[in-house]
Amino acid sequence: MTRLMAIKRMLVGAVVIGILIYTFALGIPARGANPFDYFGYFTNLTALLTAIVLIATGATTLRLGRAPLALHTMRGVAVACMIVVGLIYNLLVPGTGTAPVWVSVVLHIALPILLVLDWLLIADRPPLPWRRLWWVLPYPVLWLGVTLARGAVDGWVPYGFLLPERGAGTLVATSAGLLATLVAAGALVWTMSRADFFSRR
Repeated sequence: MTRLMAIKRMLVGAVVIGILIYTFALGIPARGANPFDYFGYFTNLTALLTAIVLIATGATTLRLGRAPLALHTMRGVAVACMIVVGLIYNLLVPGTGTAPVWVSVVLHIALPILLVLDWLLIADRPPLPWRRLWWVLPYPVLWLGVTLARGAVDGWVPYGFLLPERGAGTLVATSAGLLATLVAAGALVWTMSRADFFSRR
């Protein structure tokens, strides 16, 4: 079972990377846009990092029989971030973007749900120590900082709720809300790591 799940996670990661390459090639060169804009979107960058973590976790499990706590923690962070991706897209910015509809469905709905189910139902991960919950913050804080800085410099932001003309106070409140949502998602993922519907393998 552990070996099979490792292979499945690697396949999911490979498929996600394939989708990202496809949509990048479909949109960026044809429109002459800045290629950095593509991964300026939290969805695209998070999906890429999640795919890398899934492949690394699967490959390590196949080689060693189990993944180390650090990789499980990184996978937990990825699950928390993808939960936020699903919530933000489907509640705040549904239907936006220029990617094909099926790509949006895969990245904003199917992938977050699949990750949550994998995390919750496949008990091959240890309970994550609460002292590591802070791991959910560095990547999103860095992304948010770069995004806001770029918005202030050239006016480009990936999402309308981060537009600089909304004012510093609104942006601070929005950023705090996003990070609070992320920490809440992380706490949920950390709690789910203690679920054991099936015997551990």
